[in-house]
Amino acid sequence: MATQLALQERVFKALANRRRIAILLHIRKHKEATVGDIAEAIRLSVKATSKHVGILVSASILDKEQRSLQVFCRLSADMPTATRSIVAIL
Repeated sequence: MATQLALQERVFKALANRRRIAILLHIRKHKEATVGDIAEAIRLSVKATSKHVGILVSASILDKEQRSLQVFCRLSADMPTATRSIVAIL
């Protein structure tokens, strides 16, 4: 129960930021994107975008994968149902 509440808290905190919502909207539109592409699209530095992506990954909202020198992001396949429903209405 405590771990479930902790995950829900991370999800709500992750979604309580306009930059992270912009990241999710970009990824929903493109299915997959590099951190650099996301940074350019939302007009934020790659470093700051990476930090936001990390928060979304720790909340089980995004998955990231290193390919060569680039990090690719996509919506998590293991995203909890409740979280998926919230992300779907953004």
